[in-house]
Amino acid sequence: MRLGVLDVGSNTVHLLIVDAHRGGHPTPMTSEKTALRLAESLDSSGRLSRHGADALVRAVHTARTSAAAAGCRDLLAFATSALRDAPNSAAVLARVHAETGVSLQVLPGEDEARYTFLAVRRWFGWSAGRLLALDIGGGSLELAAGMDEVPSVAESLPLGAGRLTREWFSSDPPTRREIDALRHHVELLLAPVAAKLMAEGTPERAVGTSKTFRSLARLTGAAPSSEGPRARRVLTDTGLRQVGAFISRMSAADLAELEGVSPSRAHQLVAGAVVAEAAMRALDLTQLEICPWALREGVILRRLDWLDGASRNDHSSQGSTATGLATPQEARYTG
Repeated sequence: MRLGVLDVGSNTVHLLIVDAHRGGHPTPMTSEKTALRLAESLDSSGRLSRHGADALVRAVHTARTSAAAAGCRDLLAFATSALRDAPNSAAVLARVHAETGVSLQVLPGEDEARYTFLAVRRWFGWSAGRLLALDIGGGSLELAAGMDEVPSVAESLPLGAGRLTREWFSSDPPTRREIDALRHHVELLLAPVAAKLMAEGTPERAVGTSKTFRSLARLTGAAPSSEGPRARRVLTDTGLRQVGAFISRMSAADLAELEGVSPSRAHQLVAGAVVAEAAMRALDLTQLEICPWALREGVILRRLDWLDGASRNDHSSQGSTATGLATPQEARYTG
């Protein structure tokens, strides 16, 4: 079947369309991104501005049109920290539904961590043993660990690269004092969560997902995207420290010129490097493997699992007929 996943994040609205079936490898067909930077459209009280809401409605409407034109059977639409934290999120979501017909589900941070962990587990398989997965987004940092497909620990912290850039840096590039203050803040928030994760046991494979980790790994010499998703990519603590010291002295415009760095995210790469380095140090990690699958793939995989289970239940009930897809609430993965 053809599925669309619409991810409304702090930086972008990303539509991913895949052909997939239960037990198979989701095959990406098309990918469309709109750089909205929703988190930068929040006012002093954290509410999404009218301008930001207008832009969101337009982006969701465009994505829905693209998904329909591509023949998607289902559009799985969700929003993460930018809308999760906004006091007026309910009103914004209601407006999006009224004007586009799309029901955006706001994912709790812990669910983000669980979906991402599922994607990492499916990518590396059972032979990976005890997994630890880290994901630095625009608004939050997700961490999860465990032996199974459902992590035994799943945590979310307000340590996204975009959020920290806005809250802690006042210049471009940031001053040494600002970077040191941010590092201290990140270490304080990470300490209790790191202790909880380490209490679960030493991970046999530690993994980083999503754009910040991919960019940092590329800057340390990891394979470029042209070598495909199956090329092994690693981010070491030594390489990260060296890159962090290098990029902290560069402006966002100069960072955007580096291979592997997205112009729309260049301004938040220094904060992302601070979080990555602090997390690896707190968790006593010398390296992270980079996984090409993350939250969106986790949502797809869980949806396929749900559809397969619903189909089995329908076929096992006498006289039953297929009732269609679940609502977002019914399909929500809670572990």
